[in-house]
Amino acid sequence: MLHVYWSTFAELIRTPFENTALIWGIVPLYFGLLLNELTSDKSTFRTAIQTGFSFLWAGAQWIWPYFKTHGIDTPQIEWNALTPVNWLVTFLVIALGVIAIISGLRKKFPRHLRFVGHTRFANYFMITIFPIQAHIGMDWTWNRFVAIVLFAVPIWLLLHFGLMPLRNR
Repeated sequence: MLHVYWSTFAELIRTPFENTALIWGIVPLYFGLLLNELTSDKSTFRTAIQTGFSFLWAGAQWIWPYFKTHGIDTPQIEWNALTPVNWLVTFLVIALGVIAIISGLRKKFPRHLRFVGHTRFANYFMITIFPIQAHIGMDWTWNRFVAIVLFAVPIWLLLHFGLMPLRNR
């Protein structure tokens, strides 16, 4: 059973690199993940700006295909039952990105939204849901959702302890 989730997780990580149009969207998220993992885990205004940028970047990449001209390499957007889920996730990510950047610039978090300043692991979720949200034929499924959640803790532990020697130098 775990093999199914491992292959699903590997598919989520591999897919953006198989489509050259998605590389420009995913690589900055990987750099953001590494940069954020090297910073403090405290909620700060600087980390809120980092989180906001990552969220806005991902949201912009996901919404871009809807506004591109219909050229040869334009992905066909299929309207189906899961399209509203994609839109909901996209607008939630964009809204959190705007809140995070404004909070960082104003140096004040809105009530109950201080979590937008915790940036260290936000990019993991942006990276793993990127191929689902990028309109390349991958839809939300329970296997994909479970794989993202299931591998969150092991990946976090790997990044946390693996990058610990480089952190706070």
